Amino acid sequence: MSDQRLPAVLAVNELDFISHSPAQTERVGQRLGEQLRQGDVLLLVGTFGVGKTHLVKGIARGLGAEELVTSPSFVLVNEYRAGPQHRRMPIYHVDLYRIAEEAELTTIGLEELWAGDGVCVIEWPERAQAVLPTAHLAIHIQHLSETKRRMRFAPTGAHYVGLVSAFKDTVFA
Repeated sequence: MSDQRLPAVLAVNELDFISHSPAQTERVGQRLGEQLRQGDVLLLVGTFGVGKTHLVKGIARGLGAEELVTSPSFVLVNEYRAGPQHRRMPIYHVDLYRIAEEAELTTIGLEELWAGDGVCVIEWPERAQAVLPTAHLAIHIQHLSETKRRMRFAPTGAHYVGLVSAFKDTVFA
């Protein structure tokens, strides 16, 4: 997961497209957030400054959250609340960059976050690869230019294949 180069051939259920600005990345996140439900796990893969937090801002907005979304780099987990249309479920925004060893993951209760009552969005998921749920949506973001980013949605599991399909129908139909 840590390799930032995207393969030339996509799996059948993957979606690959270009975002042309941070605002567009947030709109993509918003459309995705509108599709999410309790228990969903999103893995955001990309280098520093590629736009992961912009995507999370959009996801939170799509879920109706009103809080200011910031990168949880120093606190590891930020929690936001979805709007009433999503039963004010929690949105867990996790940043694992500062995790040096998998043993540290037990101190933040990562497994409880995705097994809980909300949506869990994880930046730097490669730091927890051995303990991540097998079913998830990985979103690979690659820097192309100052404003352009390639985004690849790679679902694992039937639910996430359906989620990407519904997202595609909503955004590209």
